[in-house]
Amino acid sequence: MDDPVPPSSSSGEDLRAAESRPSPGPESSSEETWGERVFRGPEGVRIGWRLLLYLVLGGAVVVLLLWLGKSVFPDPVLGTAALFEQLYGEIAFMLGAIAPAFLMARIEARPIDDYGLPRIPVCAKLFWLGAVWGLTAITLLLVALRAAHVLSFGSLALHGLRILKFGLFWAAFFVVVALFEEFLFRGYTLYTLSQSTGFWPAAALLSCLFGAIHISNSGEGVAGLLGAAAIGLFFCLTLRRTGNLWFAVGFHAAWDWGETYLYAVPDSGTYEPGHLLNSSLQGPAWLSGGTVGPEGSILCFILIAALWVVFDRRYREAHYKMAGAPAPAPAPGGPLYHE
Repeated sequence: MDDPVPPSSSSGEDLRAAESRPSPGPESSSEETWGERVFRGPEGVRIGWRLLLYLVLGGAVVVLLLWLGKSVFPDPVLGTAALFEQLYGEIAFMLGAIAPAFLMARIEARPIDDYGLPRIPVCAKLFWLGAVWGLTAITLLLVALRAAHVLSFGSLALHGLRILKFGLFWAAFFVVVALFEEFLFRGYTLYTLSQSTGFWPAAALLSCLFGAIHISNSGEGVAGLLGAAAIGLFFCLTLRRTGNLWFAVGFHAAWDWGETYLYAVPDSGTYEPGHLLNSSLQGPAWLSGGTVGPEGSILCFILIAALWVVFDRRYREAHYKMAGAPAPAPAPGGPLYHE
């Protein structure tokens, strides 16, 4: 009788290896795969979830600060207190736009400066350069409207120390507004969305949204919405070429300050107290801008086109660093060069 054939050593090792492997749980593996598929991608947390978290956190900050503000300002708010309540509201929106970006920077493991407001000395130069461009631009537009006989500057509305007080108040107010709107539409959101769509598609979409938010203004119109979207796209060009938002912040603040305080014309349909002049617009709305203000005039679109051409010629190279872009090549014999 033949002896039984002993099992091969390789078969025994395979059997022992199979027995030693942990059997995957029927639910845990599928749940992990589902979670990875929904919330995470190759670059970490998916773009849609990051944008949603940023907006939810920003909304929470705004709601909290506005709720706290109710204990500061009496009801009803009258006189000068109403202006400071308005400033407080803009500060709340500014913090709602900027504060969540610090958390997002931690989550995404990148410097917060990447989102468009770097804290470096060159910022001051770009801010003031943008302010000069903005004030010059609104001045040229209003001089053109005056030459077309649709604008009258009128007389002085303020005198003495009130000129300085309101001038400083509106300057601070519009710097806050510019920081809020620029960072919300061309800071974190543009940086993040452009990772999926590319820079200019994201810029076009967010510029349209920037124009659309002005629809709630009482004197706004279609021309004004298109004008706001167009100048928003110009701000995207300045971001692309300078590498940060400081030029756009300076331009935006000076433009609004010139419209509202210095020349006292409607700004996207809003007309504020405490302005320097008693200006008035007359004539056809397509030329004067009507209740919208100069941003609703056909001349504003011509000006924006001219600004685009001049800025494009003056700043030819793109310095905006998108996420995932390759690092600059090291200079011969020297360290890595950073913009």
